Parts: sequence; C-alpha cells; structure tokens
Amino acid sequence: MIDGPAPFDPPRTVPASAERTGAQILCEALIRENVRVLFGIPGGCIMPFYHAMWEYRDQLRHVLVRHEQGGGHAAEGYARVTGTVGVCIGTSGPGATNLVTPIADAWMDGTPLVAITGQVPSALLGTDAFQETDITGITVPITKHNYLVTSAADIPRVVREAFHIAQTGRPGPVLIDITKDAQQQRLVPRWDVPMDLPGYRPTTRRADPTAMHAINTAVATLLEAQRPLLLAGNGVLQANGTHALRRFAERTGIPVITTLQGLGAMPHDHPLMLGMPGMHGWVHVNRAIQRCDVLFNIGSRFDDRVTGKVSAFAPHARIVHVDIDAAEIGKLVTTHIGVVGDARDVLETITPRMPVQPERYTAWRDEIAALRAEHRPRQHYTRGERTAPLMPQDVFAAFNAVANGRRDWRVVTDVGQHQMWAAQLIDWQRARSHITSGGAGTMGFAVPAAMGAAIADPTHTVWAICGDGGFQMTACELATIRQEGLCNVKVAIVNNGYLGMVRQWQQLFEGRRYSETPLSGPDFAMLARAHGWHGVTVDHAHDAERAIRDAWMHDGPVLIDFRVEREANVFPMVPAGRAIHDMVHDEAHHARQTREQAVAQLAAQSATSPHGMTP
Repeated sequence: MIDGPAPFDPPRTVPASAERTGAQILCEALIRENVRVLFGIPGGCIMPFYHAMWEYRDQLRHVLVRHEQGGGHAAEGYARVTGTVGVCIGTSGPGATNLVTPIADAWMDGTPLVAITGQVPSALLGTDAFQETDITGITVPITKHNYLVTSAADIPRVVREAFHIAQTGRPGPVLIDITKDAQQQRLVPRWDVPMDLPGYRPTTRRADPTAMHAINTAVATLLEAQRPLLLAGNGVLQANGTHALRRFAERTGIPVITTLQGLGAMPHDHPLMLGMPGMHGWVHVNRAIQRCDVLFNIGSRFDDRVTGKVSAFAPHARIVHVDIDAAEIGKLVTTHIGVVGDARDVLETITPRMPVQPERYTAWRDEIAALRAEHRPRQHYTRGERTAPLMPQDVFAAFNAVANGRRDWRVVTDVGQHQMWAAQLIDWQRARSHITSGGAGTMGFAVPAAMGAAIADPTHTVWAICGDGGFQMTACELATIRQEGLCNVKVAIVNNGYLGMVRQWQQLFEGRRYSETPLSGPDFAMLARAHGWHGVTVDHAHDAERAIRDAWMHDGPVLIDFRVEREANVFPMVPAGRAIHDMVHDEAHHARQTREQAVAQLAAQSATSPHGMTP
C-alpha cells in the first residue's frame, strides 16, 4: 500500500467559521477523507465544484481524462494499487451514464470507488431537463449505496458515509449525485454530524464468537484431510493478507491455487504454488480440485469461470469458505463450513491452531506434481509452415526475460486472449502487481487503469497489456497520460487483427464462422507518436525482448505494437457448461473430442431409430 497524504489542513483562505458554497464544502470533505487525486471531466451541472476546486488545487490533483469511462477505470487502478478509495467525477446526463461501466466493474471486483456526479437543480428534478438522468436509479443494482444530495448541509455527512461504506466490509462503489443548487448554496458547514447508517453492519477485522466457532470447525476439518487444497482469491490481496497466506501454507504444507484476481498472493515459483484454476487454468490445477477432499477457499467468491459446471465442481471435497461478505457463502457452491471474516484476520487466527507438519501431504503433492508433468502447464507451441514469426507466447516469454529479477513493475491487462496468456505465462511474484477486470470483463479497462496505477505509484513501471480490440475502446487516454507527464506507463498491444477470444470460440464451436470478429485498426505505433509517445512495431520473436527492454529504459510513455499470429488460441480451456476436468488441451485434442462426440451422437441416433437405421 502507498502511504496516504498528510492529515487534513484546511486552506488558509477559508476561515473555519466562514460560509462556504456546497462545492467548497465538497472539496474540503474530500480532503478530510485523505483524497489527493480525482479523475474526471467538467460539465454544466458539476461546474460549481470545478470552480471551487481551483482554490484547493495544491491539495487535490485533478486528472482531466478524455472520457468519463476512462476516469472511472483510472480511479479503479488507483484504488487497486493503494488499497484506498478511488474517486471519479462526471457531470449529469451522459457524463454520469459514462461512469456506469466502471461503477459496474468496481462492483463486480470489490474495488473501493466513490463516483461523484453533478445533477440538474432541485427544482428541475423529474422534468426531463437538459442532461437530466436518474443516475441514482440506474446504479442501484451496481453500488453498495448511493445518494441524491439536494442540500449543502448534507454534504459533510454524505461524503463521510460514502467513504466509510466504500472501504468497509467487502469494498465496492458508492455514488454521490449532487444537484447544482446544492453545490451553489452557501452555509457554515458542520463537520461533527454523526453518520446515519441504520442496518449497515459490515464485518470487522476481528472475528466474533460465531466466526470463532466456525474457525474451530474448519481447523478440525483440515486436520482430518488427506488431500486438502487452498484456494486464494482477491480477498487475500484486499486484506493485505499475502504474508499470512504464505505462513499458513508453509506451516501446514497445503498446496495453494489462486484465482485470476488472486494472482500474486503467492509467489509463482513457491514450491507450494500450483497455479490458476478455472476456464483457462492449468489442467493439473483443475484435476487437483476434482480430487481434493477439503477445499479451503479464502477470499474467492466461486465465480463461474473458476467452477465450470457447478454440480460437478470439487465432487469429493468438503468446502470451507472464508469471505468478508456473508452473502457469498453458499451462494453458488454448497458450503459445509462458512466463516464470515477478513481474510488476513482469519488466516492469522487459524494458523497457530494448525500443527507444524509441512511433510504430511507429501504424497498428495507428489500426485499433483505427476499431473503437472503429464500436462505441461507452460504449453509448448509448435510452429507450422505458415505460422507467423511472432507468437503471443513469444511476447510473454520476452516480458519475463526482462522483468524477472526486477520488483519495480505492475501489469494491468485488458480483457480477452491476451488477458489469459498474461495470467498463465507471466511470473507473478508480488501482491498488487497484477490488475485486471475480472467479474465484468470490461474491454477498454487497461490503458486508463494503468494510468491510475502509475499515478498511485510513480516508482513502478506500469505495463498495460491489451488486445487490439480493447485498446481501441479507450485509446483516447493516451492523450491524458501525455498531458499528465507520466513517464512510467508502457502499452503492449497483442495485435492479431481479431476480437480474438470471440474468434477462438467461433473457430472451435461455431464452424469457423468468423462473424464480425475480423478487426481493422490504425498503425498503432504511428498513433502513439501522434500523441507524443514513442511508438514501436514488432513482428518477429527475435525483436520482442529488445523492444521491451528499450521501452523499460525509455524516459517516457512507450507503445509497442506486437503483430502476432492471427489465429493463435488460448489453451487449455473449459467449454461452456462443462466440468472443469473436461478441458480442451489444444486444437488436436479438440478435434479428437469433436470426432468422438459425433460418433457417439450417431450411435445414439442409430440405437433409437426404427430397424436400427439412422434418421
């Protein structure tokens, strides 16, 4: 986590007892919450706030994004690096609705976010006034809470409550919609008004007696296990529980797997670390889940991309589920022991209760190691006569060659094939080094989120890894990154000229009908140079490592357009509706499965047709 700013110091130009506008009060309320960076765009109904912010520009840094969606994702990236609340700003109407996607993204991934929007004056509410949109009504399903503020007197309390809600319990987004007249109203603010949150009782760090009973039951269950498995998710990272996770694993000898959002919670090369499960997880990891007798899930919500066909998931296991959100326990997967609590607190509580016996599960770990050796987690990609000279895997191998041994980097991935290759093939060693859009799967996430991450921690180089499709959705933020003078942002486009993940499904399951997936684009290196970036094009494996190394050393933003094999696919993969052990290993395996299914289908039809004839 990054250290926060100094405690609130009100500007000398505004005496404590002086009247202020609602907009000034809003600025001071944000500063009191230790906000130091805002991402947004001004507009008519939020203009009073921007007018007031000029007085506080030494304490509030505003980043003028090119699209409100980019501002929301940038605030997410900032929050994911710092562990604090990210803040984004928009005006009413389209400004507010452009924030809906990042708000939904933060909701799905549990990212603490406060979105502030301007609204038409109170007298015009409900009249379909110019740029009026019921943004509180729109965002009810995707926020922890939201507010419509019509009086400046409510601003101190509302802001305090919003930040409290966003970062307590399971983190998430909160929306504050403030009418223009509330921003213009003048009064002396009261900062001592208590929060008024009846019914909001988030789980605190310390385990209560009910949780302790469940923890003791979980310990007893783990002590009886012969083939236990520990599944770590994003909740471990959010709780700053990676060291506690490692201590627990090393004390017990229980092997560890991490979800997509949990990558970095356990070092990639740790002897107990197996890899990532799920739709594009490794075969040996999914097979281990299907063989284990206790699955200890801490901080993961059992997303469908992890479980596959739920009824066939972990069929032999007793499920122990630790989550700070009680609603997640038992929601998707039948849970035998549920512990509501903070991941780090639960790990620190449970570890001393477990005996030191790292060798107890040697036979189980050897069984998994045999599966790993059989199924080769780092896939070997053969090259045919017409294979392009640059494969996606070459890009990630080159990245590892440059990044390994360094600790000054983070990667933000967009959504698609490149996202899964990055998850599979980059050597993740540290917490908060991997940032991606998981639950919502938002294309266009990477570039603005990388900007937010780079502002949060200027000591790290932040790589935004994108597909050519997702990059083009928010490429406008290249201008913002240049305007902000950010030298530590590098963009790598894995460019295959397709909406790659959709094309892969069309190839494997829809008879290669590539309906609206071939994708054109500009010369990305030239586009980067037009924005004042250094732009490079790479189309051969021999040049990939040097391009990455040069980009790293370049004192300024760099974009590398990696023009890769167009029809490379991400394997292994679990087809939709299948159990996680029913994986497609590669194209040849898929072809065999397809032939076998066709033969079986014909046999079934023959058996049910009159006189044994096929229809």
